[in-house]
Formats: sequence, C-alpha cells, structure tokens
Amino acid sequence: MLMLLAGIFVVHNATVIMLFVSTIANVWVVSDYGNASVGLWKNCTVGHCEGTLTYGHEDALKAVQAFMILSIIFSVISLVVFVFQLFTMEKGNRFFLSGATMLVCWLCILVGASIYTHHYANGQGTPFEENSHHGYSFILTWICFCFSFIIGILYLVLRKK
Repeated sequence: MLMLLAGIFVVHNATVIMLFVSTIANVWVVSDYGNASVGLWKNCTVGHCEGTLTYGHEDALKAVQAFMILSIIFSVISLVVFVFQLFTMEKGNRFFLSGATMLVCWLCILVGASIYTHHYANGQGTPFEENSHHGYSFILTWICFCFSFIIGILYLVLRKK
C-alpha cells in the first residue's frame, strides 16, 4: 500500500510539473520550418518573443489561459489536500476531497485544451496557418488530462490502510 501511495504521489507531482511547463512554454503550435512557435502568452520567432499575441480569437485564448491556470491551482490544492489527508485521516476512509479536487483539475484541463483545439487546430487562426504542427506544450496538456483523470479516480477508490 505504501508503494501505491508513493507511486500516486510521484505521478501527481509529475502532472503538476507538466502542467506548469505546458502552460508557461510558448510551444503550442510550431512552424514546420522550425523557426517560429506560438503559445498561450507570446509569439516566438528565431529566439525573439513578442509580448502580444496577434492572431484571432482573443477571447478564446483568454479562456484557455484562465482554465490552464485554474487547472494548475486545483492540481496543487489536490496535492496539498492529499498529503494533509494522508497524515490526519483515520484508517479505512477514502481520499474523497483530494479526488474531487483532482477531477475539477481534470475538467479545467478538458475545457481549456478543447477550446484551444477547436479554435487553433492545425494552426488555423495562428500566424502560420497551413505550415504548422502541434508543439510539445499541447501534447503535454493532453497527457496531463489523462494523468489527472486517472489520479482523481484512484483517489476516490483508494482507502487509507
């Protein structure tokens, strides 16, 4: 049981770190020529990043930014609640609060990544529309989506022994 708890804790920490990286890094869409990328915060071309985003659907981008920040907040809260419950909860109880918080994080990732996918899939709406592919930040976001769901369900099922 201790190994299972340690494994869940490690995967949860990895999810928090990957959420930070995917939200902060400006590599959501990359030019096929490798000289430019677009993120949630800046446009980057050959080592120079601009502070303003110049492509369409600004409201959608603001929503994605908000949901990604909320997902980080809920993931960190869930981790803190898990550690708190681990040391204060009686034997036989379940980690309902940490599981519910992690599932809210999962929902925030789902909404944010879905909005981004809808508006900016295949580079549409970005400065380089047809000559682009998804960057590692976009892929990390969907990996975090899967991990947060699995962790949330495990927290709900797991009993303290």
